[in-house]
Amino acid sequence: MTNERLRNAMATAHVDIDAITRATNVDPKTVQRWVGGRIPHQRYRWKVAKLLNEREDYLWPADETQADTTTAQTAEIIAAYAHRAAVPTSAWWNLFIRATRQIDLLGFAMLFLPEQHPDLVDLLKTKAVAACQIRIAMADPTCIYVEERDKEEKLGGTLPARIQTTLYQIRDLHHCENIQIHLHRTPMYNSVFRFDDEMFVTTHLYGLHGSKAPLFHLRRLGAHGIFADFATHFDNLWATTTPVENITLPTKSRHDILPVQKQEE
Repeated sequence: MTNERLRNAMATAHVDIDAITRATNVDPKTVQRWVGGRIPHQRYRWKVAKLLNEREDYLWPADETQADTTTAQTAEIIAAYAHRAAVPTSAWWNLFIRATRQIDLLGFAMLFLPEQHPDLVDLLKTKAVAACQIRIAMADPTCIYVEERDKEEKLGGTLPARIQTTLYQIRDLHHCENIQIHLHRTPMYNSVFRFDDEMFVTTHLYGLHGSKAPLFHLRRLGAHGIFADFATHFDNLWATTTPVENITLPTKSRHDILPVQKQEE
């Protein structure tokens, strides 16, 4: 059977059979057999994995019969960061750029996204025009869980304003085809950021600001892995949300909270 992981890794890294042939000093037909499913010798696996910037056990699981279970689930964890802030800004942007089918964003305020990526709104609009389905789930600033999280993280009552600011920052996405912006009223144990078959997940640690929370970079390899669990989590939570236009948000002065609805210039 064709080694789809090797084939996909080659396509992602823009590495062809000739490049692997030069790196391993083997016959091109040998490389073709590797792509076709034959497992290379250990010394070649090291070289190919390094060339493709992939894990060897991902490209060639130790037990092929477990490719969709134990081994695959472990291999779904591409990287782990002690803090969300440790993830390079370019890594976020690259995932946004590469996504073509689906982008799901779940968090409380997620203000760091438009702040770190000034062109994010324009990019998401372009993605939506190309039929990419985009779902954004933010916390309802009026719900009790926002108040509790604000107290827990000692934010001084600023979390509702941060949510409103994000909504204002992405106001041009309101009512765009293929883009949905909803509000949730859940305690939020983690934040989920999905880009097709890759995902960033941050776990909530008590009293710790989101930027300091651990982050895991996941990649979907099967129907029953870690990625699938978080994808299902997003879908289940999304089913409880309400579109922004159907929520009555608090009315305060612009100096306190930025308005949700798009205003005339």
